Amino acid sequence: MAYTGAVKVGGPADVHELTDLMISKVAVGPMDNNAYLLRCRATDEQLLIDAAAEPHTLLSLIGDSGIASVVTTHRHGDHWGALREVVDATGARTYAGRDDAEGIPVPTDVPVEDGDTITVGRVELTARHLVGHTPGSIALVYDDPHGHAHVFTGDCLFPGGVGNTHQDPEAFASLLGDVETKLFGQLPDETWVYPGHGADTTLGAERPHLAEWRERGW
Repeated sequence: MAYTGAVKVGGPADVHELTDLMISKVAVGPMDNNAYLLRCRATDEQLLIDAAAEPHTLLSLIGDSGIASVVTTHRHGDHWGALREVVDATGARTYAGRDDAEGIPVPTDVPVEDGDTITVGRVELTARHLVGHTPGSIALVYDDPHGHAHVFTGDCLFPGGVGNTHQDPEAFASLLGDVETKLFGQLPDETWVYPGHGADTTLGAERPHLAEWRERGW
């Protein structure tokens, strides 16, 4: 079946099969968080984005081959609730935005800056630092050489708007500005967006609404 990105807590993962990368999306926990398992098809190395909750579900998804790395998109607890258990079980390296690392109770092995590269096997992901939802939120961009780009946005971009900035005008302006500059300004409409909760989208579906988001202030 074709990938849709529609998953629910307690349900199966949905798998997006790309030429060089397999992306498995699963929903976990009471806040319906998305976790993404990336597997390099050339090497079988795996990387997990957001060990959010339900360590048994995540470890079952990971399987016997384990993971090399876990990337935490930001410091909010619903995105690292299973991180300790997953790291203890797999020995994975931990990555997080430098400015959020202190808010994550599992030590960050590799603090991430804007533009840093994170690899999974032969696949490269580029980190984009997006300030506003938290000080150190990061998105991960996979520029597929065989197709369009893919971006894992954590809680910084969803269908219908940017992440929650708690009615702080300065934080909202910062987040929208970073999203416009570093995502919409650099990536094409076909770019597939994998958010931290809920349904996927594309930059093309959201781009016409940027001015509307700025006007409404959230």
